[in-house]
Amino acid sequence: MAKEKRTAHHPYTTKSNMINRLKKIEGQIRGIARMIDEDLYCDDILNQFLSVEAAINGVRKTLLEAHIKSCVVHQIKEGNLAVVDELITTIGKMTK
Repeated sequence: MAKEKRTAHHPYTTKSNMINRLKKIEGQIRGIARMIDEDLYCDDILNQFLSVEAAINGVRKTLLEAHIKSCVVHQIKEGNLAVVDELITTIGKMTK
């Protein structure tokens, strides 16, 4: 039996903001690769990594909030309380 494909139903603005932020992060990653290729100073590159990590954390926080407010609430209303354990597991992985 095939596993059911689950989908999210986030507002367009939420999705659009996350996608735009991820595109900026993608550009930052390409910039880091260019810096390494050009033998730029390591500390400058490391600081760029910190900036990328902070940006990723911001998108992750936005997605987690949207997930709780929509996906988790919807599943609980549908009687799927296992979603709470799934969320706890995911948060545990995120905080390691």
